[in-house]
Amino acid sequence: MRAEVGDRIRVKTRGAQSRGGDIREGEITAVVGELGRQLYVVTYDDGEEATVLPGPTVTILRTE
Repeated sequence: MRAEVGDRIRVKTRGAQSRGGDIREGEITAVVGELGRQLYVVTYDDGEEATVLPGPTVTILRTE
């Protein structure tokens, strides 16, 4: 998974499957680390900032 600053991110939170889909979206504001070991600094739509480790619950929405 590869992302760039400005891309959007969608994260399914824990229990999303059983509760009908708790999903958070935000903008990637920084990419930290080497390719294959990257972390994403995200500002979610509610204003919260977090560092996200890419995984199976993460979808990158590329901006053009």
